[in-house]
Amino acid sequence: MTQIAEQIGMNKSTVHRLLATLEGKRFVQRDPVTGMYSLGLRVLQMAYLTLEHNDLRPIAAPFLRHLNDEYRETVHLAVLDDADVVFLDVIESPQRVKLAAAVGQRLPGFATAAGKSILAFMPEQNVQHVLKRGMPRHTRNTLQSPESFMAELQQVRQCGYALDKEELEEGINAVAAPILDLNEHPIATVSIAGPAYRLTLERMVEIGPRLLVTAQEIAREAQMAAHLEVQPDKNSRRTADAGA
Repeated sequence: MTQIAEQIGMNKSTVHRLLATLEGKRFVQRDPVTGMYSLGLRVLQMAYLTLEHNDLRPIAAPFLRHLNDEYRETVHLAVLDDADVVFLDVIESPQRVKLAAAVGQRLPGFATAAGKSILAFMPEQNVQHVLKRGMPRHTRNTLQSPESFMAELQQVRQCGYALDKEELEEGINAVAAPILDLNEHPIATVSIAGPAYRLTLERMVEIGPRLLVTAQEIAREAQMAAHLEVQPDKNSRRTADAGA
């Protein structure tokens, strides 16, 4: 905090108040041991979602279509916004009985595979923030205690993907894997959802590892796109050197 105050020329009390606000909104995060501040996950999410030339939707689109063709269930690309997951893209199942979803739709993160896949790789303070919003029961399978939820997240970290076993809606199952950046921060998630009689537990466990690989491939494409954006134009540099 002292270094920040010195760099921007503000008194410590003002900087402390501003940092507290930014931390509460998850734009910065503070290491409780060292007291050092760093950019928070909200900034990372905004960066990946708003940079015009690094838009995650077109990067992920061919991967989502491939999943849709292969498994014939509804495929989503989503992010976590506060305590909810928000769909950025949806490709519906070609089958007659399918899950209806829409871009921009919000669902409670704690009761969805998409939300759990992201929360499993977020700092515990972010998870506690979500849990403080409450865990209302949606079905008989909805997780009802912070302890059971934290245990579920541990399983997600171990296998790399999350499951929703009729926790948000009766008769609907889903499996999701997080899209992580170079620092292992979750920036989004890709999920597959469908009727529980078709998307059984055995089927989801079969899909999960494949979904994880797809999420990793999307992450690599996003990282390469971001890398290309920051590379200097070689022709411009040669022109500038010649002019000099």
